[in-house]
Amino acid sequence: MALLLAGGTWAGQADVLGAKIRTNDDGSYRIAVTLRHHDTGWDHYANRWEVLGPAGQVIATRLLLHPHIDEQPFTRSLDEVHIPAGWTWVKIRAHDLLHGHGGRELTLSIPQSP
Repeated sequence: MALLLAGGTWAGQADVLGAKIRTNDDGSYRIAVTLRHHDTGWDHYANRWEVLGPAGQVIATRLLLHPHIDEQPFTRSLDEVHIPAGWTWVKIRAHDLLHGHGGRELTLSIPQSP
């Protein structure tokens, strides 16, 4: 067990705790995502979150350029996300440098025009 802790694997996978979506004036979307990951430093931190379409395709990525050791959970947003007309939901997933994908994901409903 001590070897696992020394290697930084105790931090686990990055989890999506929540997300909010807002329609921009140009028809694109702004998505704000809250993540939790016990970042341990530059070798093990949540380095991005992604927006996926219904077929699993990545349609947008928000890069996270540094560890958030003392800021957990944390929220970051991405503007100008273009979601095809007719989609009613997207999936949000997080990624960390050591484990890749695999933490808690979230399905986000797309606001529909009246």
